[in-house]
Amino acid sequence: MTGRPRRELTLAVIACAVAAGLALYAASRTWAVDITTRPAPLPPLSQRRAGGSIAPALPALGLVSLAAAGALLATRGRARPALAVGLLGCGLAILVSTAYALATVDGVTAAGPALALAAGGALAVVAVVTLRRGRAWPSLSTRYERRPAGATPAKPPTSDTEVWDAIDRGEDPTNG
Repeated sequence: MTGRPRRELTLAVIACAVAAGLALYAASRTWAVDITTRPAPLPPLSQRRAGGSIAPALPALGLVSLAAAGALLATRGRARPALAVGLLGCGLAILVSTAYALATVDGVTAAGPALALAAGGALAVVAVVTLRRGRAWPSLSTRYERRPAGATPAKPPTSDTEVWDAIDRGEDPTNG
C-alpha cells in the first residue's frame, strides 16, 4: 500500500480533531453581552453569554465530532462511510445551530460564531472526503483478532524460538 491513503487518513483525522476542538472552543467563548439598564443611580448590568448557552447543541456536537476523529482510525468497511454520514450530520448541525443563533440573538459578536461556522464547514468537508476516499484508507490491524470458528489452529510451538516467532506473527503460543 502506498503512503497516499495513509497520509489522507492522517490529514482527515487531524482536520476532524482540530475542527472539533474549534467547535468546543467557540462554544466556550462569549458570543453576546446582554445589558440590563437599571434606574439611576445604579449602573447597568452586563451579562456575558457563551456560545454554548446560545447554541446549546454546539458543545455536544463538538464532543461527538472529537470522538469521530478517533473512530476514523478504528473503522473499516461499511462502518467508515456510516461514520462519515454521522460526521456530516454533526458538521451541518453545527452550521445550522450557529446560523440560527445569529438570526435570533441580538448583539452577537462575530468571532465566536465565525469559529463555529468554520468548524462546521471543516467537519462537513472531512465527512465528504471520507465518503469519497475512505474505503481506500487503511484501518487498524487485524493481527490480534480471533480466528473464525472453522479455522484450523496452528501447530503448537515446541522450542523457545518457535514460541517467540509465534508471538511475533501475532499468534497465541499457549492456544493449542
